Amino acid sequence: MEELLRTARFGVEALYRQVAGLGYVVLLSDNQGITVDYIGDEATTDYLRAAGLYMGADWNEARAGTNGTGTCIATGESLTIHQSDHFDATHIPLTCTVAPIFDPVGNLSAVLDISALCSPREKSSQFLALQMVRNFAHRIETASFIRSCSRNWIVKLTANQALAEVDTDYVLALDSSGRIAGFNHHARQLLAEEMKTGWRDAKQALGRPISDFLDCEIDGLTRFVGPNSIDRNVMRLTSSGRSLFIQVVPPATMRVLPAPVHQEENKLPKALKAVAGEDPSIQRNLKKLSRLLNTNMSVLVSGETGTGKEYLAKAIHQSSARAQGPFIPVNCGALPENLIESELFGYEGGSFTGALSKGKKGLIREAHGGTLFLDEIGDMPLGSQTRLLRVLAEREVMPIGGTRPYPVDMRVIAASHWDLLGMVKKGSFREDLYFRLNGVTITLPPLRDRVDLAWLVAQLLESRAYPDGSARSLAPKAVGVLSSYAWPGNIRELVNVIDFACAVASDPEIGVDDLPDQVFRRIDDDNEASAADAARSNSKQAASLREDLRRAGWNISATARLLGVDRTTLHRRMRRLGVTLPPRSM
Repeated sequence: MEELLRTARFGVEALYRQVAGLGYVVLLSDNQGITVDYIGDEATTDYLRAAGLYMGADWNEARAGTNGTGTCIATGESLTIHQSDHFDATHIPLTCTVAPIFDPVGNLSAVLDISALCSPREKSSQFLALQMVRNFAHRIETASFIRSCSRNWIVKLTANQALAEVDTDYVLALDSSGRIAGFNHHARQLLAEEMKTGWRDAKQALGRPISDFLDCEIDGLTRFVGPNSIDRNVMRLTSSGRSLFIQVVPPATMRVLPAPVHQEENKLPKALKAVAGEDPSIQRNLKKLSRLLNTNMSVLVSGETGTGKEYLAKAIHQSSARAQGPFIPVNCGALPENLIESELFGYEGGSFTGALSKGKKGLIREAHGGTLFLDEIGDMPLGSQTRLLRVLAEREVMPIGGTRPYPVDMRVIAASHWDLLGMVKKGSFREDLYFRLNGVTITLPPLRDRVDLAWLVAQLLESRAYPDGSARSLAPKAVGVLSSYAWPGNIRELVNVIDFACAVASDPEIGVDDLPDQVFRRIDDDNEASAADAARSNSKQAASLREDLRRAGWNISATARLLGVDRTTLHRRMRRLGVTLPPRSM
């Protein structure tokens, strides 16, 4: 007990300062029920001693019957034994509120007790006392745990980002191979929930790899050592998918140097790398996002229709600690106004005509532990915006017809091609919702303004091999045609163009004649010089093709062989250039 007593003394004194004015004394007993530390009012020592409140008192249930400390030892639970709950008549005036303190492997070490000689008759009067003694027992246990496990890796986890630096919920000790060597009681309860067992059976977690419970190997924990911003340090539980903020303390005998910040910032996750090539504007946005991946900060993605907003949202999800959780996309513009609330927020059974008898969970609750993607958020009705704002603010959702809210843990990514700020000024979009969604804004440029078109085409062709397995490529002239096109449909249109070209191309290399007619239409008709250049080019190509046909006696098959293309390709080229066969002479 000596090591525990040194640590616990500070907690015992701090607790006494909180409760002394209310007539309480503070006792710390060992796991046999013997009081090993005690603080009380010396003026009432005789009365306290008569009631059993003194150093060295024996509160073992086998000797003293039902009492706070003895019953806590027997059950391992925090509790209050109030007045007539006591077995011994000399203890009946007392109210005793207790909490257990466990050692790193889950054995009971001590019991913290606050007791008073006088108290209200109602047992409920001790509710706040119970919360207080639990809190101090947790602090004493955690401080003692960290001191005794200083040669281990210490993993601190908490659900509360704001208090992560000063108050830790769950603490684990790992050995050098990444196996669990100990835990505080809160962590023991957490592991029990992950294993779907009672907390008393959570000792079976000892010796298991930390990767069985957290989405990380021990080598990956080093990135959470040092002065990193806690809002980036997020780890997921492998079973429930719940996200927790993490801090790691290396063994006292080991010095771990965290990776330089600039190296971390320059390294993009694989999913984000696949969003764009060397386009400076997008790369800047992706680097900014990489530093915010594991925060709960909302992301607002703006850009024209077809620029890849949902693709980016999926990449953010796949690159974050929430990757194992669900990705739930919701097209706010496609849901009928009379159904959007029931689809989003869910409903209880029988809450309206036509409702399912067992109710519906709703898409927001489906996203628990993952990411909710709200596409075309600007099309959401104002009434639904109000309910969504409450969900984002409170992190809980009330289903239609429900009587209790359900907590939700999710990352929200919203997207729109509308000018949401302009809608706010017009009153068609809630200002408070806009700023709640606008944690970080990412704008995707239209395809016509991107400089990585060739990279995008290469990525698309990589997944569309020629039937014989050969890699596809794009002829230089075809690259030029695609580069000069204005792409009103953005990446969505590019995908369709590549799919068409791959379907009609007779060779692994896609040529100009394999492209659909639409890419030869100039959107920028105001640019007369460009239009004139295109006309001259087409005229030269038409004249050259006519000469080839004439040399082959206007025979389509012979001309195709001459040019090294098949008949269908030649027919498409003739249609595009306006070349026709001369009328046959009778």
